[in-house]
Amino acid sequence: MIKLGKVTINIGVGTAGEPLEKAEKLLSKLSGQKPVRTTSKKRIPAWSIRKKQPIGVKVTLRGKKAKEFVDKVIEAKDRKLKPSQFDSSGNFAFGIPEYIDIPGVKYDPEIGIYGFDVCVTLEKNGYRISKRKRQKKKVPRGHKLTKEEAISWVEKNLNVKVTEDVE
Repeated sequence: MIKLGKVTINIGVGTAGEPLEKAEKLLSKLSGQKPVRTTSKKRIPAWSIRKKQPIGVKVTLRGKKAKEFVDKVIEAKDRKLKPSQFDSSGNFAFGIPEYIDIPGVKYDPEIGIYGFDVCVTLEKNGYRISKRKRQKKKVPRGHKLTKEEAISWVEKNLNVKVTEDVE
């Protein structure tokens, strides 16, 4: 049985300061949770980025909140996804160019316009064996989720059409 494991919402700003604070405000408004700052892993002088400098924010949603959020943001994509947005493990991701594309969300002049990425992790029952603390084991090959299974689950449970001709 396939289920929605988690939904990760990410905004990469690229700099610390005011844009990062606005992105944090947007994520907490959309998700109802406090976002976590993400830091750079290496130094990139051309972009004025230092190592361990905060450059983005993310939020992870699970359970009922995750299902409600995915239903809400998939409307902004007209309930259509491409097969290339699914990976071999059955997870899928898509981007929202502007948060005001989401139905029911109004423009906030304090925040401005930001887009974000939504990554959805699907899993089968029994995936906990790879995450637990005691007796951690690998998920057997026959039990892993495939791209085709994920596409059929998304089409059936989220009413999403998966086709190549998405604008």
